[in-house]
Amino acid sequence: MTSSALKLVGCKNFVRVNPMSDAFECVKFHHVEFWSGDATIAASRFGVGLGMSLRCKSDASTGNGRFASYVMKSNDLVFAFTAPYNVESDVDVAGAANVEDVGHPGHDAETMVTFFKRHGFAARAVGLEVADARVAYEAAVRRGGRGVLEPVELKHEKDDGCVRGRQIISEVELYGDVVLRFVSTHDGFNGDYLCNYVATPEVPQVSYGLQRLDHAVGNVHNLLETVEYIMNFTGFHEFAEFTAEDIGTIDSGLNSMVLANNNEFVLLPVNEPTFGTKRKSQIQTYLEKNNGPGLQHLALKTDDIFTTVREMRKYSFMRGGFDFQAPASDDYYRKLKDKIGDALTEEQYALVEELGLLVDKDDQGVLIQVFTKPVGDRPTLFLEIIQRVGCMRKKPETNELEQAAGCGGFGKGNFSELFKSIEAYEKTLKI
Repeated sequence: MTSSALKLVGCKNFVRVNPMSDAFECVKFHHVEFWSGDATIAASRFGVGLGMSLRCKSDASTGNGRFASYVMKSNDLVFAFTAPYNVESDVDVAGAANVEDVGHPGHDAETMVTFFKRHGFAARAVGLEVADARVAYEAAVRRGGRGVLEPVELKHEKDDGCVRGRQIISEVELYGDVVLRFVSTHDGFNGDYLCNYVATPEVPQVSYGLQRLDHAVGNVHNLLETVEYIMNFTGFHEFAEFTAEDIGTIDSGLNSMVLANNNEFVLLPVNEPTFGTKRKSQIQTYLEKNNGPGLQHLALKTDDIFTTVREMRKYSFMRGGFDFQAPASDDYYRKLKDKIGDALTEEQYALVEELGLLVDKDDQGVLIQVFTKPVGDRPTLFLEIIQRVGCMRKKPETNELEQAAGCGGFGKGNFSELFKSIEAYEKTLKI
């Protein structure tokens, strides 16, 4: 892949082809890790806001004096929240000689503090489950990936000193200060995150129905340059694309390309801002407030968006959860049935309007979606809650039914409404 070969053609001209070109065996998303100023507060906020439960931890109570890290989970959705204890004393309280003993060998306090000063609360790592993290790292670096953490083997030891499985982890730069983290599991390790995180089985389990991470979206200055870099080191292929003409408002817009692995359950959209419009693109606003490229939003998949959003709304407005963007216009909902047809029932159309959801479709299925406002003080990271309808197929190995990845698209028909909501929100900020 060369720069001259990679071009934006727009949604209408794009033809989806899966060349099965992965440079290493990639299975699915494994986790997302956020770096923050206080891991306890961040984890608690997402626990309340999204219906996630604490599954394991690494902190001073487990012998880790370097950082506090709490892992929240809902079904296959895994978020880790990490913050350093003390930049001046980067040793663990148990005096462990090996940094692997505290859960992650790449977490030094100075790096975490510098990251937080620059970006505020933000995603540091997009974790991928791969067959072998050593092989993945070597292939990625050989193909031009910028290495951040060379492969490290972690061993999970119980109190009796016996090893109960191991993992290999490694990291390559994705964009900005965000890394793509490769995780492979070996010898029967069945923990929820990384070796030597301590399970918290006594914690009550809650769920609002979130199932897994559907896609992780990055904002960058130069789309083609970034996409070429990622495609080169991963072998991922282009899954979809949109230009400003496809999705922009009269005020601002973006260009976007979506990358996917072979099985297309790892979806990585990448956005860039467009210029020459009445106001600054909201992608450019992100880049300025984040101090550079980073992860803009995470799409979280549910099988019942009505129940999930109802539960989330109970905790909005400073009650511990997340606020949602303003709903679409009355005209949007009046025209929605003509646009979507009988894919939804009358009751579902009523719930869509009641809850302020958006609906779009492609030639394969239907997408129902809603977006939160930024999750922190800066107008940067936000969340998307989605349900995909249709596109059921049989797994070749088991004949069980599964939903094809990306069913219903990415809401191209709703981008204009989304941009209007984001632009309206940004106008309330005196910055």
